[in-house]
Amino acid sequence: MPHLPDIDAVRAQFPSLAREMVLLENAGGSQVPWYVADAIRDHLLNDYVQLGAGYPASDRATATVERAHRFMDRFVNGEGLGRVILGSSCTSLMHVLAHSISRTIQPGDEIVVCEQGHEANIGCWLELERYGAVIRWWRVSPETGSLDLEDLRSVLSERTRIVAFPHVSNLLGEIVDVKAVATMVHAAGGRVVVDGVAYAPHRAIDVRDWNVDFYAWSTYKVYGPHMGGLFARHDAIAELQGPNHFFIPEDEIPYKFELGGVSHEGCAGLCALPRLLAFLANDQSVAAADAETCDFEVVQQAFATMAAMEAPVQKRLLERLGAHDSVRIVGPVSDDIRVRVSTVSMVHASIDPRRIVEIACSAGFGIRHGHMYAHRLCTQMHIETDPGVVRISPVHYNTVSEIDRLCDVLEETLSK
Repeated sequence: MPHLPDIDAVRAQFPSLAREMVLLENAGGSQVPWYVADAIRDHLLNDYVQLGAGYPASDRATATVERAHRFMDRFVNGEGLGRVILGSSCTSLMHVLAHSISRTIQPGDEIVVCEQGHEANIGCWLELERYGAVIRWWRVSPETGSLDLEDLRSVLSERTRIVAFPHVSNLLGEIVDVKAVATMVHAAGGRVVVDGVAYAPHRAIDVRDWNVDFYAWSTYKVYGPHMGGLFARHDAIAELQGPNHFFIPEDEIPYKFELGGVSHEGCAGLCALPRLLAFLANDQSVAAADAETCDFEVVQQAFATMAAMEAPVQKRLLERLGAHDSVRIVGPVSDDIRVRVSTVSMVHASIDPRRIVEIACSAGFGIRHGHMYAHRLCTQMHIETDPGVVRISPVHYNTVSEIDRLCDVLEETLSK
Protein backbone atom coordinates (compact mmCIF):
# COMPACT_ATOMS: atom_id res chain seq x y z
CA MET A 1 0.00 0.00 0.00
CA PRO A 2 1.53 3.34 -1.02
CA HIS A 3 1.76 6.21 1.44
CA LEU A 4 -1.52 8.12 1.28
CA PRO A 5 -1.34 11.88 1.71
CA ASP A 6 -3.87 13.79 3.75
CA ILE A 7 -6.97 14.32 1.60
CA ASP A 8 -7.28 17.95 2.65
CA ALA A 9 -3.70 18.55 1.53
CA VAL A 10 -4.49 16.91 -1.81
CA ARG A 11 -7.61 18.97 -2.32
CA ALA A 12 -5.69 22.14 -1.44
CA GLN A 13 -3.73 21.67 -4.66
CA PHE A 14 -6.98 22.26 -6.61
CA PRO A 15 -8.52 25.68 -5.82
CA SER A 16 -11.71 24.89 -7.76
CA LEU A 17 -12.60 22.21 -5.21
CA ALA A 18 -13.18 24.91 -2.61
CA ARG A 19 -16.40 26.02 -4.30
CA GLU A 20 -19.75 24.73 -3.15
CA MET A 21 -20.39 22.54 -6.21
CA VAL A 22 -19.16 18.95 -5.69
CA LEU A 23 -17.51 17.88 -8.95
CA LEU A 24 -18.28 14.25 -9.76
CA GLU A 25 -18.08 14.45 -13.56
CA ASN A 26 -14.34 14.10 -13.84
CA ALA A 27 -14.59 11.68 -16.77
CA GLY A 28 -15.62 14.74 -18.77
CA GLY A 29 -12.62 16.73 -17.55
CA SER A 30 -10.64 16.94 -14.32
CA GLN A 31 -9.63 20.01 -12.36
CA VAL A 32 -6.11 21.47 -12.45
CA PRO A 33 -3.69 22.26 -9.62
CA TRP A 34 -2.99 25.90 -8.96
CA TYR A 35 0.59 25.67 -10.24
CA VAL A 36 -0.57 24.33 -13.63
CA ALA A 37 -2.89 27.34 -13.95
CA ASP A 38 -0.10 29.68 -12.80
CA ALA A 39 2.32 28.25 -15.37
CA ILE A 40 -0.17 28.90 -18.16
CA ARG A 41 -0.75 32.45 -16.92
CA ASP A 42 2.98 33.12 -16.61
CA HIS A 43 3.62 31.93 -20.13
CA LEU A 44 0.85 34.09 -21.56
CA LEU A 45 2.13 37.17 -19.74
CA ASN A 46 5.86 36.69 -20.40
CA ASP A 47 6.60 34.35 -23.31
CA TYR A 48 3.52 34.50 -25.54
CA VAL A 49 5.47 34.64 -28.81
CA GLN A 50 6.18 32.42 -31.79
CA LEU A 51 8.81 29.71 -31.61
CA GLY A 52 12.23 29.66 -33.23
CA ALA A 53 12.67 33.39 -33.76
CA GLY A 54 15.97 33.66 -31.90
CA TYR A 55 15.22 36.35 -29.32
CA PRO A 56 15.03 35.53 -25.58
CA ALA A 57 11.25 35.20 -25.17
CA SER A 58 11.06 33.04 -28.29
CA ASP A 59 13.93 30.87 -27.05
CA ARG A 60 12.09 30.36 -23.75
CA ALA A 61 8.85 29.46 -25.52
CA THR A 62 10.67 27.02 -27.78
CA ALA A 63 12.31 25.39 -24.78
CA THR A 64 8.94 25.08 -23.02
CA VAL A 65 7.34 23.26 -25.94
CA GLU A 66 10.32 20.92 -26.34
CA ARG A 67 10.40 20.25 -22.59
CA ALA A 68 6.70 19.38 -22.55
CA HIS A 69 7.19 16.84 -25.35
CA ARG A 70 10.12 15.18 -23.59
CA PHE A 71 8.15 15.01 -20.35
CA MET A 72 5.14 13.48 -22.09
CA ASP A 73 7.43 10.82 -23.60
CA ARG A 74 8.55 9.91 -20.07
CA PHE A 75 5.04 10.26 -18.65
CA VAL A 76 3.88 7.26 -20.74
CA ASN A 77 7.20 5.36 -20.34
CA GLY A 78 7.89 5.85 -24.02
CA GLU A 79 11.23 7.66 -23.92
CA GLY A 80 13.42 6.25 -26.68
CA LEU A 81 10.62 3.97 -27.86
CA GLY A 82 8.52 6.58 -29.67
CA ARG A 83 7.25 10.13 -29.46
CA VAL A 84 4.14 11.83 -28.08
CA ILE A 85 2.28 13.98 -30.59
CA LEU A 86 0.28 16.79 -28.97
CA GLY A 87 -2.93 18.30 -30.28
CA SER A 88 -6.15 20.03 -29.32
CA SER A 89 -7.95 16.80 -28.32
CA CYS A 90 -7.89 13.04 -28.59
CA THR A 91 -10.55 13.22 -31.31
CA SER A 92 -8.48 15.56 -33.49
CA LEU A 93 -5.37 13.42 -33.05
CA MET A 94 -7.26 10.25 -34.02
CA HIS A 95 -8.42 11.94 -37.20
CA VAL A 96 -4.87 13.05 -38.00
CA LEU A 97 -3.68 9.47 -37.47
CA ALA A 98 -6.48 7.93 -39.55
CA HIS A 99 -5.88 10.44 -42.34
CA SER A 100 -2.19 9.54 -42.39
CA ILE A 101 -2.93 5.82 -42.44
CA SER A 102 -5.49 6.30 -45.22
CA ARG A 103 -2.62 7.17 -47.58
CA THR A 104 -1.20 3.66 -47.08
CA ILE A 105 -4.44 1.67 -47.38
CA GLN A 106 -4.66 -0.99 -50.08
CA PRO A 107 -8.06 -2.32 -51.20
CA GLY A 108 -9.05 -5.19 -48.94
CA ASP A 109 -6.98 -4.04 -45.93
CA GLU A 110 -9.02 -4.69 -42.80
CA ILE A 111 -9.67 -2.26 -39.96
CA VAL A 112 -11.14 -3.70 -36.75
CA VAL A 113 -13.15 -1.22 -34.70
CA CYS A 114 -14.70 -1.84 -31.30
CA GLU A 115 -18.35 -1.29 -30.39
CA GLN A 116 -17.32 -0.42 -26.84
CA GLY A 117 -15.31 2.58 -27.98
CA HIS A 118 -15.74 6.32 -27.79
CA GLU A 119 -16.72 7.65 -31.22
CA ALA A 120 -13.33 9.39 -31.46
CA ASN A 121 -11.77 5.96 -32.10
CA ILE A 122 -14.53 4.67 -34.40
CA GLY A 123 -15.78 7.31 -36.83
CA CYS A 124 -12.35 8.25 -38.17
CA TRP A 125 -11.67 4.60 -39.09
CA LEU A 126 -15.01 4.09 -40.81
CA GLU A 127 -14.00 6.87 -43.20
CA LEU A 128 -11.23 4.63 -44.53
CA GLU A 129 -13.83 2.52 -46.34
CA ARG A 130 -13.69 5.11 -49.13
CA TYR A 131 -10.06 4.09 -49.73
CA GLY A 132 -10.93 0.40 -50.00
CA ALA A 133 -10.56 -0.65 -46.38
CA VAL A 134 -12.87 -3.35 -45.05
CA ILE A 135 -14.35 -2.67 -41.61
CA ARG A 136 -14.61 -5.53 -39.13
CA TRP A 137 -16.38 -5.13 -35.79
CA TRP A 138 -15.22 -6.33 -32.40
CA ARG A 139 -18.66 -6.77 -30.86
CA VAL A 140 -19.69 -6.42 -27.23
CA SER A 141 -22.03 -8.50 -25.15
CA PRO A 142 -25.47 -6.83 -25.46
CA GLU A 143 -26.19 -7.65 -21.81
CA THR A 144 -22.99 -6.41 -20.17
CA GLY A 145 -21.20 -4.38 -22.83
CA SER A 146 -18.06 -6.40 -22.10
CA LEU A 147 -15.50 -7.60 -24.62
CA ASP A 148 -14.23 -11.14 -25.21
CA LEU A 149 -10.74 -11.73 -26.61
CA GLU A 150 -11.97 -14.78 -28.49
CA ASP A 151 -14.47 -12.58 -30.32
CA LEU A 152 -11.55 -10.42 -31.40
CA ARG A 153 -9.56 -13.45 -32.52
CA SER A 154 -12.43 -14.50 -34.77
CA VAL A 155 -12.28 -11.24 -36.79
CA LEU A 156 -8.49 -11.07 -37.18
CA SER A 157 -6.92 -12.20 -40.43
CA GLU A 158 -3.77 -11.84 -42.51
CA ARG A 159 -5.35 -8.65 -43.94
CA THR A 160 -5.74 -6.95 -40.53
CA ARG A 161 -3.99 -3.56 -40.57
CA ILE A 162 -5.41 -1.78 -37.52
CA VAL A 163 -7.33 -2.77 -34.39
CA ALA A 164 -8.81 0.29 -32.64
CA PHE A 165 -10.25 -0.17 -29.15
CA PRO A 166 -10.60 1.52 -25.74
CA HIS A 167 -8.44 0.74 -22.72
CA VAL A 168 -11.43 1.67 -20.56
CA SER A 169 -14.95 2.38 -21.75
CA ASN A 170 -15.86 5.90 -20.66
CA LEU A 171 -19.38 4.59 -20.05
CA LEU A 172 -18.70 1.17 -18.43
CA GLY A 173 -15.48 1.88 -16.52
CA GLU A 174 -14.27 -1.62 -17.43
CA ILE A 175 -10.51 -2.16 -17.91
CA VAL A 176 -9.48 -4.06 -21.05
CA ASP A 177 -6.28 -6.15 -21.06
CA VAL A 178 -4.32 -4.00 -23.53
CA LYS A 179 -1.18 -6.12 -23.36
CA ALA A 180 -3.10 -9.29 -24.28
CA VAL A 181 -4.86 -7.54 -27.15
CA ALA A 182 -1.61 -6.10 -28.50
CA THR A 183 0.05 -9.53 -28.40
CA MET A 184 -2.84 -11.10 -30.31
CA VAL A 185 -3.02 -8.34 -32.92
CA HIS A 186 0.74 -8.25 -33.51
CA ALA A 187 0.74 -12.02 -34.01
CA ALA A 188 -1.76 -11.44 -36.83
CA GLY A 189 0.45 -8.73 -38.34
CA GLY A 190 -1.67 -5.73 -37.37
CA ARG A 191 -1.14 -2.63 -35.25
CA VAL A 192 -3.15 -1.40 -32.28
CA VAL A 193 -4.60 2.05 -31.71
CA VAL A 194 -5.69 2.39 -28.09
CA ASP A 195 -8.01 5.06 -26.71
CA GLY A 196 -6.72 5.56 -23.17
CA VAL A 197 -8.77 8.65 -22.35
CA ALA A 198 -10.88 6.98 -19.64
CA TYR A 199 -7.93 5.04 -18.20
CA ALA A 200 -5.33 7.79 -17.96
CA PRO A 201 -6.86 9.80 -15.07
CA HIS A 202 -6.72 6.73 -12.82
CA ARG A 203 -3.64 4.63 -13.63
CA ALA A 204 -0.17 5.15 -15.07
CA ILE A 205 0.16 4.68 -18.83
CA ASP A 206 2.93 2.20 -19.68
CA VAL A 207 3.29 1.94 -23.46
CA ARG A 208 6.55 0.04 -23.10
CA ASP A 209 5.12 -2.81 -21.05
CA TRP A 210 1.95 -3.06 -23.15
CA ASN A 211 3.87 -2.88 -26.47
CA VAL A 212 1.27 -0.68 -28.12
CA ASP A 213 1.74 1.05 -31.46
CA PHE A 214 -0.44 4.11 -30.80
CA TYR A 215 -1.98 5.26 -27.51
CA ALA A 216 -4.11 8.40 -27.10
CA TRP A 217 -5.36 10.27 -24.06
CA SER A 218 -6.69 13.69 -23.06
CA THR A 219 -4.41 15.80 -20.87
CA TYR A 220 -7.39 17.85 -19.70
CA LYS A 221 -8.78 14.73 -18.05
CA VAL A 222 -5.44 14.10 -16.33
CA TYR A 223 -5.15 17.33 -14.29
CA GLY A 224 -3.67 19.38 -17.13
CA PRO A 225 -4.66 21.86 -19.87
CA HIS A 226 -7.20 21.21 -22.62
CA MET A 227 -5.03 19.19 -25.01
CA GLY A 228 -4.67 15.63 -26.25
CA GLY A 229 -1.66 13.34 -26.50
CA LEU A 230 -0.92 10.50 -28.92
CA PHE A 231 2.04 8.22 -28.33
CA ALA A 232 3.38 6.71 -31.56
CA ARG A 233 6.02 3.99 -31.59
CA HIS A 234 8.99 4.83 -33.84
CA ASP A 235 8.51 1.93 -36.26
CA ALA A 236 4.76 2.54 -36.51
CA ILE A 237 4.99 6.27 -37.22
CA ALA A 238 7.85 5.74 -39.69
CA GLU A 239 5.38 3.99 -42.02
CA LEU A 240 3.28 7.16 -42.30
CA GLN A 241 3.51 10.57 -43.92
CA GLY A 242 2.59 13.40 -41.58
CA PRO A 243 0.02 15.94 -42.81
CA ASN A 244 1.86 19.10 -41.77
CA HIS A 245 3.36 21.46 -44.41
CA PHE A 246 5.33 19.88 -47.26
CA PHE A 247 8.56 21.69 -46.38
CA ILE A 248 8.66 20.14 -42.89
CA PRO A 249 10.91 17.03 -43.10
CA GLU A 250 9.18 13.67 -42.75
CA ASP A 251 11.43 12.67 -39.87
CA GLU A 252 10.68 15.79 -37.85
CA ILE A 253 8.49 13.96 -35.35
CA PRO A 254 6.23 14.96 -33.64
CA TYR A 255 5.98 18.31 -35.48
CA LYS A 256 5.15 16.67 -38.82
CA PHE A 257 1.89 15.46 -37.23
CA GLU A 258 1.10 18.63 -35.26
CA LEU A 259 -0.84 20.75 -37.73
CA GLY A 260 -0.11 24.40 -37.12
CA GLY A 261 1.89 23.55 -34.01
CA VAL A 262 0.67 22.95 -30.48
CA SER A 263 -0.70 25.17 -27.73
CA HIS A 264 2.38 26.86 -26.26
CA GLU A 265 0.58 27.85 -23.08
CA GLY A 266 -0.79 24.32 -22.81
CA CYS A 267 2.76 22.99 -22.96
CA ALA A 268 3.68 25.37 -20.13
CA GLY A 269 0.86 23.86 -18.09
CA LEU A 270 2.04 20.33 -18.81
CA CYS A 271 5.52 21.27 -17.61
CA ALA A 272 4.05 22.15 -14.21
CA LEU A 273 2.26 18.82 -13.75
CA PRO A 274 5.31 17.04 -12.21
CA ARG A 275 4.74 18.99 -9.00
CA LEU A 276 1.42 17.19 -8.49
CA LEU A 277 2.98 13.84 -9.35
CA ALA A 278 5.86 14.40 -6.92
CA PHE A 279 3.43 15.42 -4.18
CA LEU A 280 1.34 12.26 -4.66
CA ALA A 281 4.47 10.10 -4.90
CA ASN A 282 5.61 11.46 -1.52
CA ASP A 283 8.72 12.91 -3.11
CA GLN A 284 10.45 15.13 -0.57
CA SER A 285 11.53 17.65 -3.23
CA VAL A 286 8.02 18.60 -4.35
CA ALA A 287 8.72 22.30 -4.81
CA ALA A 288 11.70 21.52 -7.06
CA ALA A 289 9.87 18.95 -9.20
CA ASP A 290 9.98 19.82 -12.89
CA ALA A 291 9.47 18.36 -16.33
CA GLU A 292 13.17 17.61 -16.82
CA THR A 293 13.66 15.59 -13.64
CA CYS A 294 10.29 13.83 -13.26
CA ASP A 295 10.89 10.21 -14.27
CA PHE A 296 8.48 7.34 -14.88
CA GLU A 297 9.04 5.91 -11.40
CA VAL A 298 7.53 9.07 -9.91
CA VAL A 299 4.61 8.80 -12.35
CA GLN A 300 3.99 5.19 -11.30
CA GLN A 301 4.14 6.01 -7.60
CA ALA A 302 1.79 8.97 -8.02
CA PHE A 303 -0.83 6.92 -9.86
CA ALA A 304 -0.51 4.08 -7.35
CA THR A 305 -1.45 6.66 -4.72
CA MET A 306 -4.38 7.86 -6.84
CA ALA A 307 -5.67 4.31 -7.28
CA ALA A 308 -5.43 3.65 -3.54
CA MET A 309 -7.26 6.88 -2.76
CA GLU A 310 -10.00 6.10 -5.27
CA ALA A 311 -10.57 2.52 -4.10
CA PRO A 312 -12.79 3.29 -1.06
CA VAL A 313 -14.67 5.98 -3.01
CA GLN A 314 -15.38 3.53 -5.84
CA LYS A 315 -16.42 0.85 -3.37
CA ARG A 316 -18.86 3.12 -1.55
CA LEU A 317 -20.42 4.41 -4.78
CA LEU A 318 -21.07 0.90 -6.09
CA GLU A 319 -22.42 -0.20 -2.71
CA ARG A 320 -24.83 2.72 -2.41
CA LEU A 321 -26.13 2.44 -5.96
CA GLY A 322 -26.29 -1.35 -5.82
CA ALA A 323 -28.49 -1.22 -2.74
CA HIS A 324 -31.44 -0.11 -4.91
CA ASP A 325 -33.32 -2.87 -6.70
CA SER A 326 -34.48 -0.45 -9.38
CA VAL A 327 -30.96 0.67 -10.26
CA ARG A 328 -28.93 -1.13 -12.90
CA ILE A 329 -25.21 -0.45 -12.90
CA VAL A 330 -24.07 -0.33 -16.51
CA GLY A 331 -20.67 -1.98 -16.37
CA PRO A 332 -18.89 -4.22 -13.86
CA VAL A 333 -20.51 -4.37 -10.42
CA SER A 334 -17.16 -5.40 -8.92
CA ASP A 335 -15.34 -2.77 -6.91
CA ASP A 336 -11.97 -4.42 -7.66
CA ILE A 337 -9.61 -1.72 -8.97
CA ARG A 338 -8.03 -4.35 -11.25
CA VAL A 339 -11.38 -4.75 -13.01
CA ARG A 340 -12.67 -1.19 -13.31
CA VAL A 341 -12.00 2.46 -12.65
CA SER A 342 -14.27 4.73 -10.66
CA THR A 343 -16.33 5.89 -13.65
CA VAL A 344 -19.77 4.46 -12.84
CA SER A 345 -22.88 4.62 -15.03
CA MET A 346 -26.41 3.60 -14.11
CA VAL A 347 -30.00 3.53 -15.31
CA HIS A 348 -33.16 3.41 -13.22
CA ALA A 349 -36.10 1.18 -14.01
CA SER A 350 -38.56 4.07 -14.11
CA ILE A 351 -36.88 7.42 -13.39
CA ASP A 352 -35.57 9.40 -16.37
CA PRO A 353 -31.79 10.04 -16.15
CA ARG A 354 -32.45 13.72 -16.80
CA ARG A 355 -34.53 13.92 -13.64
CA ILE A 356 -31.85 12.20 -11.54
CA VAL A 357 -29.19 14.62 -12.78
CA GLU A 358 -31.51 17.58 -12.22
CA ILE A 359 -32.07 16.58 -8.58
CA ALA A 360 -28.34 16.13 -8.02
CA CYS A 361 -27.49 19.44 -9.68
CA SER A 362 -30.06 21.37 -7.64
CA ALA A 363 -28.36 20.01 -4.51
CA GLY A 364 -24.91 21.13 -5.65
CA PHE A 365 -23.51 18.00 -7.30
CA GLY A 366 -22.00 18.01 -10.78
CA ILE A 367 -22.89 14.76 -12.57
CA ARG A 368 -24.34 14.20 -16.05
CA HIS A 369 -26.46 12.02 -18.29
CA GLY A 370 -26.13 11.01 -21.94
CA HIS A 371 -24.54 8.45 -24.23
CA MET A 372 -21.07 9.77 -23.35
CA TYR A 373 -20.01 9.56 -27.01
CA ALA A 374 -20.36 5.77 -26.70
CA HIS A 375 -23.41 6.03 -28.95
CA ARG A 376 -22.95 2.64 -30.61
CA LEU A 377 -22.40 0.89 -27.27
CA CYS A 378 -25.65 2.30 -25.90
CA THR A 379 -27.51 1.14 -29.00
CA GLN A 380 -26.06 -2.35 -28.75
CA MET A 381 -27.01 -2.55 -25.05
CA HIS A 382 -30.57 -1.30 -25.80
CA ILE A 383 -30.06 1.92 -23.85
CA GLU A 384 -31.76 4.97 -25.34
CA THR A 385 -29.00 7.33 -26.43
CA ASP A 386 -31.11 10.27 -25.28
CA PRO A 387 -31.31 10.50 -22.29
CA GLY A 388 -28.70 7.72 -22.02
CA VAL A 389 -27.24 6.82 -18.63
CA VAL A 390 -26.45 8.72 -15.44
CA ARG A 391 -22.67 8.88 -15.00
CA ILE A 392 -20.85 9.58 -11.74
CA SER A 393 -17.07 9.74 -12.08
CA PRO A 394 -14.95 10.56 -9.03
CA VAL A 395 -11.15 10.64 -9.02
CA HIS A 396 -8.49 10.67 -6.32
CA TYR A 397 -9.42 14.10 -4.90
CA ASN A 398 -13.05 13.09 -4.25
CA THR A 399 -14.13 11.59 -0.95
CA VAL A 400 -16.38 8.91 0.51
CA SER A 401 -18.22 11.71 2.27
CA GLU A 402 -19.08 13.34 -1.07
CA ILE A 403 -20.42 10.02 -2.37
CA ASP A 404 -22.55 9.56 0.74
CA ARG A 405 -23.94 13.08 0.48
CA LEU A 406 -24.85 12.59 -3.18
CA CYS A 407 -26.47 9.23 -2.52
CA ASP A 408 -28.38 10.68 0.44
CA VAL A 409 -29.78 13.35 -1.88
CA LEU A 410 -30.82 10.69 -4.41
CA GLU A 411 -31.98 8.09 -1.88
CA GLU A 412 -35.71 8.74 -2.11
CA THR A 413 -35.66 9.01 -5.92
CA LEU A 414 -33.61 5.84 -6.49
CA SER A 415 -35.75 3.86 -4.05
CA LYS A 416 -38.87 4.29 -6.16
